Amino acid sequence: MNKNKILLPVAVAISLLLGAGGMYTALAAIDNDEAAMVMESGNNDNSEGNEGHDSEITEDQLKKLERAFDIIYEQYVNEVDESELLDGAIHGMLEVLDDPYSVYMDETTAKEFMESLDSSFEGIGAEVSMTNGKVTIVAPFRDSPAEEAGLRPNDQIIEIDEENIEGLSLYEAVSKIRGEKGTTVTLTIERPGVTDPISIDVVRDEIPIETVYGEIIEEEDQSIGLIELRSFSENTAERFEEELIKLEDEGIDGLIIDVRGNPGGFLQSVEDIGSLLIPEGEAIVQIEDREGERMRHLSNLEEEKEYPVVTLVDEGSASASEILAAALKEAGGYDVVGKSTFGKGTVQQTLPMGDGSEMKLTLFRWLTSDGNDINEEGVEPTVEVEQPEFFYVSPIDAEETLVIDMTNDHIASAQIMLKGLGYKPGRTDGYFDETTEDTVSDFQEDEGLDVTGEINEETADRLQELIIEAVQNKKNDRQLKKALELLTKE
Repeated sequence: MNKNKILLPVAVAISLLLGAGGMYTALAAIDNDEAAMVMESGNNDNSEGNEGHDSEITEDQLKKLERAFDIIYEQYVNEVDESELLDGAIHGMLEVLDDPYSVYMDETTAKEFMESLDSSFEGIGAEVSMTNGKVTIVAPFRDSPAEEAGLRPNDQIIEIDEENIEGLSLYEAVSKIRGEKGTTVTLTIERPGVTDPISIDVVRDEIPIETVYGEIIEEEDQSIGLIELRSFSENTAERFEEELIKLEDEGIDGLIIDVRGNPGGFLQSVEDIGSLLIPEGEAIVQIEDREGERMRHLSNLEEEKEYPVVTLVDEGSASASEILAAALKEAGGYDVVGKSTFGKGTVQQTLPMGDGSEMKLTLFRWLTSDGNDINEEGVEPTVEVEQPEFFYVSPIDAEETLVIDMTNDHIASAQIMLKGLGYKPGRTDGYFDETTEDTVSDFQEDEGLDVTGEINEETADRLQELIIEAVQNKKNDRQLKKALELLTKE
């Protein structure tokens, strides 16, 4: 892989799909002459590249930096490794940028980073970034251990296996989370809207990277195609075209593209997919440099689709997913259903440092078809639809049995789950009253559990298993239902 390509990471600095020996990120590449010319000017590592710029480092500044290095190396109370000292200086410069996507990788990390694109991985299946100094979940992958364990976008990891990770870099934290299939990692997270930290056990597994799934849904005597995109890898556009042709050959009356929980990936993939759906001559995406110069990537679709298209998005849709959703919304004039997306609107390039180490630096912004900057804002749906409350419920920690007259977030989660499964707990505020006790007893009797009216680990586990099944059941998917409704009314 050419390391001098433009990178549009998956809205994250690194992925937890990684196995014991590798890190995964879906790297984006703009493979055309115009982009290459941009990168030629942006990847100049000699002093001539800075001629005429006021920011050129002076000889006095270089001497200051060298003096600081020498003083620390020679006089600090403990012996210092000069390579670590130099790496630390680079880390420090990048930290000043306050950009979670501009990072430095030593030789080992860089090698893992570039060798990690593969057909499957062992890990937990989640994308993370460093946000406000905390390792933050961008999105768990669909059907991954992370999703099944209950991790959600914007969860902030504060402990790994009961060890505080404050002060660790993103890569250091990830190295503690990754591991072999079948092993368990315990993540302690802080979740927006939840008072107490939540402890979640995630069993690492093999994560296949099949990115495209297609099917036909029969609705109101119409055939609606559904293509789910889980990420944008090297072959995603090719697979998307295959599924699209297959659906069209079967005769579809409308198409739903589902990029919910899709953290992004190869820019070229999303451009190619856009050219299969967006009218010819319309911009799929625009790339803007620091001077405000823009490079527009236009669709070459010759014949517009005869059927309507709806895109499904949520807060876990990031980067390349947002490009596609925005293009379909703005250039295609199609509906976007769901919740506002993640808001990742910058482009990175990986720059080799000459010794095997690399620096991934934000060099560009990407803008929507109409030129809108969605960074930290996200793409707004044309039709906002909230999923049922139990879709967002936090896991239950029932190491301490939950009993009548207790009040906490875990009881509230159990009440929401019971309600979502069709029971009537009466309240969902976390107070364990007699109605909750009776409802728990009913649930235990229905599931063949010991009927105690109390929530122990066995009852909590069964509740959570059934809720996962309910979330995965398309009948409960309000966003999908709305998309079908929009298409069958056309």
